[in-house]
Amino acid sequence: MTCSAERQTEAARQSALLAALRGAAPAPSARLAEQGARRQLGIDAYRANAAATAERALAAAYPTLQALVGEQDFARLACALWRHAPPQRGDLAQWGQDLPAFVEAQADLDAWPYLGDCARLDAAIVRCEGAADAALDRDTLVWLAEHAADTLRLRLAPAVQLLASRWPVAALHAAHVNDGDAAVAAVREALETGQAESVVVARAGWRADVTPVDAPVFAWMQALQARRTLAEALQRAGREFDFSAWLIQALQRGWLWKAELVDDSEEMFHDPDLA
Repeated sequence: MTCSAERQTEAARQSALLAALRGAAPAPSARLAEQGARRQLGIDAYRANAAATAERALAAAYPTLQALVGEQDFARLACALWRHAPPQRGDLAQWGQDLPAFVEAQADLDAWPYLGDCARLDAAIVRCEGAADAALDRDTLVWLAEHAADTLRLRLAPAVQLLASRWPVAALHAAHVNDGDAAVAAVREALETGQAESVVVARAGWRADVTPVDAPVFAWMQALQARRTLAEALQRAGREFDFSAWLIQALQRGWLWKAELVDDSEEMFHDPDLA
């Protein structure tokens, strides 16, 4: 390059710098314009691929939500969530936990206020199916007859997930899974009557099973999951709770893991609701 050409290049660089400092965009050369166009095509391709990847990742985790809103609207939700809360890790299976709250924040979905909890149930199913396995320790159950209720705890299986909703989330999930007239009719009636549902999600084999439960059972299982003693859990459940019936159901559905003795030296959490 000649000295004259070098001076012209440096002058052009300085002019571009001054223009940038002044807020004016310099006119690009043909080569720069071509490079910019290629770069923009690459960005557009990346965005399109990211949107498709987001949709696939979320569709696997939130099938009920996708069925309720439709594939096109679900794809738009996935793309919007990607922009709002992009993945922070390489594993996309760890992304998407914000979707239930994100759905509830969308004004154009206000007519379907149950969508957020349907998404939470989908997420609970994913957590359940991915949780560690734990075989029932039957030997510890004899302690139920040998020790006082305030010295014992019952531990739920690690896969067990609990969800309380103002909406019939179990019926909505069943309608998606079964896709039959009876299931659709049941969910329509439940929505019309304003039926709320609390559910237990547990694993039957390798597949999650969703079971609606009444308020006493749900309160009892919440207390167990919070590692309260049996005495505290019974107080939380109330007089309508039938322990014998629950124990049979828990054993049949794989809800229960083991009983354990409360160590006298263990610091117990104080629950103001049980005081």
